[in-house]
Amino acid sequence: MTTLTEKTPFVPDPDAPVVTSTKGLLKTPIVFGVVTVLVALLLAFKSREGDTTFRIAADTDLFELPEITVPSTPSLATVIVLLAVCTAASALLASRNRRTPLWLVAVFAVLAVVGFLAWAAAGEAVPMVGLLSGSIALAVPLVFGALGGVLGERAGVVNIAIDGQLLFGAFAAAMFGTIVGSPWGGLVAAMCAGALVALVLAFFAINYFVDQVIVGVVLNVLVIGLTSFLFGQVMTENPTGLNDPPHFSRIPIPLLGEIPIIGPVLFRQTILVYIMYVGVGLVAWALYRTKWGLRVRAVGEHPKAADTVGIKVNRTRYTTLIIAGLIAGIGGATYTLVSVPQFGEEMTGGAGYIALAAVIFGRWDPIRATLAALLFGFATNLSGVLSVIGSPVPSQFMLMLPYVVTIIAVAGLVGHSRAPAADGVPYRKG
Repeated sequence: MTTLTEKTPFVPDPDAPVVTSTKGLLKTPIVFGVVTVLVALLLAFKSREGDTTFRIAADTDLFELPEITVPSTPSLATVIVLLAVCTAASALLASRNRRTPLWLVAVFAVLAVVGFLAWAAAGEAVPMVGLLSGSIALAVPLVFGALGGVLGERAGVVNIAIDGQLLFGAFAAAMFGTIVGSPWGGLVAAMCAGALVALVLAFFAINYFVDQVIVGVVLNVLVIGLTSFLFGQVMTENPTGLNDPPHFSRIPIPLLGEIPIIGPVLFRQTILVYIMYVGVGLVAWALYRTKWGLRVRAVGEHPKAADTVGIKVNRTRYTTLIIAGLIAGIGGATYTLVSVPQFGEEMTGGAGYIALAAVIFGRWDPIRATLAALLFGFATNLSGVLSVIGSPVPSQFMLMLPYVVTIIAVAGLVGHSRAPAADGVPYRKG
């Protein structure tokens, strides 16, 4: 039998340019234009008097940075002009059949956020350190879920069951963390719970060729029902013995944690955040720099070609999905071992679907998917911060904000993505 080293199936470079139609290239400038109009409507809707202060320092920083104070209405007007310039530049690039570069998208996003904050927080101070560090914390389950989604889909299996893996992981972490009296015990239980959901998905999708989307949705509903039943029948009967897990505390890293802005945001977090940093790099390295990663991408792109060179397609998909479930389970543990003191029914709030959107937005790449998850985490924390400082934006819109950002992001850039060729396609040998 031919070995992998003798003959390797072709696996497309994920960073290679994607051939995109002019219609697809127009998506980004259209979204830019819509966002620019929405920001301009803020000025027309209600002019806000006063100055907005951006606090960018913390008390424990190595040295203190001054606050930045800007006039609300003039700042918003300036931002609108700059957004219009970015929109025009994106439209010009599309007319020349060129893709809008990522840096221009990032600049546009930052300008839109700054303009919105300058308007919404007029007369108030925005704690930027708290906003950003809270965004990292809220994005942790999304990042782990997105990493699990990237691995599954790179292997050719659509992992719709991310939300079920997160929720079951949160439940297992709360119960077993309470029983053993250790957050580490809860973390291991969460990983096993996520892997169990992934194993069930793999069994039906790989062995019996059941539609992967249907299996994933059913598993999500099943986990919701199961955890809600056990919560009502077991946990509520003995909350101190089954639903009172110890928590991971914040671990500031010496020196690094004292750097202004960067330190409080990145290096004064819990151990799960540091595991996330390592996990993102490890998954990216394994996927693109190891023989195992080559095999995973091969079975996701062309399973028949992979089979002809001796790769066990279904076994590779099984092991990859189980690893993906283990990773997603860590994200579930974040809810009950870091965020809240106990498990609650449907506490993930559909975060698995946002993680799946991050996979698509990130073009099935672990680094890009992580950045997308951080964006959605920022949107979630932004809604909470604006509610605290008394923003004029209705509370209902604040609750919608993370999902609106998800829709805008995916609608604007998904046209530039190409999923693995065999994603969602069962492999029948022979």
